[in-house]
Amino acid sequence: MERLPFQVTAAAAPYADIKPLPVTLVAENVRSLYNVGALFRAADGAGIERLVLVGITGRPPDRGIAKTALGAEEHVPWEYVPDSVEALERLRAAGYEIAAVETGLHAVDLFDWTPRFPVCVIFGHELGGLSKAALERADVMVQIPMLGFKDCLNVATAAGVVLYELLRKYRRALEAMPQLRPNRSGVGR
Repeated sequence: MERLPFQVTAAAAPYADIKPLPVTLVAENVRSLYNVGALFRAADGAGIERLVLVGITGRPPDRGIAKTALGAEEHVPWEYVPDSVEALERLRAAGYEIAAVETGLHAVDLFDWTPRFPVCVIFGHELGGLSKAALERADVMVQIPMLGFKDCLNVATAAGVVLYELLRKYRRALEAMPQLRPNRSGVGR
């Protein structure tokens, strides 16, 4: 059986006018270059607007990132911002809902969350999670259900789960309100 790119299959039709998905991913102090590369791959696959790399998070060009990103780092718009507060405040001013992906007492289940697009999802350090400053600026805390022994996923795996759930929810929102679907020029009908 021949392997075909998703875009040339009939299954791609419902996604034709979605890219870019109105989502920005902020990676705060993600120390593993392989995880950063995987974030680029997930961002590319889900067709998000951009990645914002913050603090100690590695940035291209870097062999460690390129090894996992496999070229996605050349196609996903990204920027580096030294401080997450600056990045989040800028996104808030642009009308983004800020969603911290973190476990916590008041966190909403990812599958119950109704995001307000455009959305910024922020992911933190693999061991320490998000900074207090980032959490204080979040409109909502969203968690992925964890039914096993461990209480969290690898940051790149978690980002993949969240980004594809946002893609699913955005597609459903467009199906429910077709007037929101942009035309090919990116302007609403």
